[in-house]
Amino acid sequence: MTSVEELLAGLPPVRPVDPGEVTGGGHLVVLDDDPTGTQTVADVPVLTSWSVDDLRWGLRHPSRACFVLTNTRSLAAADATARNREVLDALVVAAEAEGVEPVVASRSDSTLRGHFPVETDALADDLARHGRPVDGVVIVPAFPDAGRITVDSVHWARTAAGMVPAGETEFARDATFGYRSSDLREWVEEKTGGRTAAADVLAITVADLRSGGPQHVAELLSGVRDRQPVVVDAACDDDLRVLASALLQAESRGTRLLYRIGPAFVRARIGQAASPPLDAAALRAYGSGHGLIAVGSHVGLTTAQLAGLRELGGVEEFELDVPTLLDPASRDDHVAEVSARAAEAMRRCDAVVRTSRTLVTGADADESLAIARTVSAALVDAVAATVRRHQPAFVVAKGGITSSDIATEALGIRRAITRGTLLPGIVSLWEPVAGGAAGTPYVVFPGNVGDEHALARVVGSLRS
Repeated sequence: MTSVEELLAGLPPVRPVDPGEVTGGGHLVVLDDDPTGTQTVADVPVLTSWSVDDLRWGLRHPSRACFVLTNTRSLAAADATARNREVLDALVVAAEAEGVEPVVASRSDSTLRGHFPVETDALADDLARHGRPVDGVVIVPAFPDAGRITVDSVHWARTAAGMVPAGETEFARDATFGYRSSDLREWVEEKTGGRTAAADVLAITVADLRSGGPQHVAELLSGVRDRQPVVVDAACDDDLRVLASALLQAESRGTRLLYRIGPAFVRARIGQAASPPLDAAALRAYGSGHGLIAVGSHVGLTTAQLAGLRELGGVEEFELDVPTLLDPASRDDHVAEVSARAAEAMRRCDAVVRTSRTLVTGADADESLAIARTVSAALVDAVAATVRRHQPAFVVAKGGITSSDIATEALGIRRAITRGTLLPGIVSLWEPVAGGAAGTPYVVFPGNVGDEHALARVVGSLRS
């Protein structure tokens, strides 16, 4: 099995870039297909609604960025297209009202799951309609904090056994967003159904970033036209900062770029340094008491992390049985029973409400997605009923779609600020700023990051 050291052997040395050197450019607006994209940044606004007023609030923030939670990874392709266009139409109005120039990023999974090229096509079409035609689509899935790096255009993911090409991971077998290719040029060809050949994709390599530097990369980017896909290597934050500097140079010369990114890019693009996890003193400001952990993610890592949480102790678990949830005759009674028991448990310990661990899929991708939405809706209803009975001291949501649905539908979070991380670069804490959940720490924990003890460490930190 390949190690990180083997992948990086022989590459040019890292070109150090101070985060503060990455300045200027338009206001970065990240359309996030689930809420986990906030996991690398601090003090950045998050919107779960995209009215013009909400977007204007986000654009006023001094962080130079805001996240708009679209949750499109849980939608069918046609619905994802419509939602992206709806957000962009409102954004154009809000940006003109605030007098800012937005730069649009479509944030998706660092393991390559999501609606590509559906979302970038929708955004590029709409940008052209608003007089902002796109020259290039810059694809940067690398997320070094979580062990996802791109070298010579091949995307890799860290596993317990070592580094594995992305196309050979469990994520590539996703029932809805599966793929075969690990080389991002071939992945673009695969996902576009051959519309864009691998040979027509511009590749920016580690050598371009480290030996050529921002000026060289900016010259490469300045030559793209007609929405040409650009795939970019990155093995560390400094690689991403070189890219960010190059993008700013290319955009200052008039090149219009649309980004398709993983979480780490945002931190580099807005000039933030990686910050240490929130400490006990910061967390104590939110008060004390027992919390609620909601688990919808079904990947194997999440199941292992649940086992690690059991070892920590101080929790009671309540299972939502998926076959029961899919039966309309039994669903409501089952949800009511689980929520009542979880609320009662929070009076004495932390409570876990989780879906059963056996993955249930449909006959095709759309049917599998419909099942996932049904299960997620039941988990949302269970969490909403639980917090009505007993207000938790904190809420942890495990899984991308789970985190989005619980934030918007169970807790009614409309505006929040991401305050930092609980694990370095992979698990973020939001502070809701309005509504019934205002001031209650909300932890967005992706399903596919961390080791088997990560969930226990997060809950342990919150108990501090």
